Amino acid sequence: MEARKKSILVFTMAGLAIAVALALIISPWASSSPDGLEKVAEDKGFLEQAEETEPVWESSPIPDYAVPGLTEEAVNEETGEVEEEPTKLATALAGLIGTVAIFLIAWGLALVLKKKDGEVKVQTSGGSAA
Repeated sequence: MEARKKSILVFTMAGLAIAVALALIISPWASSSPDGLEKVAEDKGFLEQAEETEPVWESSPIPDYAVPGLTEEAVNEETGEVEEEPTKLATALAGLIGTVAIFLIAWGLALVLKKKDGEVKVQTSGGSAA
């Protein structure tokens, strides 16, 4: 049984390593185009109404999929104004943090919910066995 536990651990760590590599390497090149809901709001004309209030995600630990503080100046193509935009490193770190956080939450849930070794829960209906 010890060999099975070791193989499961190796499989899990390999999966985590792949997920972390993808988060670090792929996420900086994710599309900056609006997602489905934002695109519909833009097309239907109520995106401006939503932008009048402060977005909820601005108070999150990693707002807009980028670690705060890692920014660079860029010119907005529509308005011509200079704005602060997150760097690729900020996006990669956000992907890393999110991947590891979800893994730890799932691992913790698995530890809490797993059955103890050899424990079998049998529910009886109160009747006698024949």
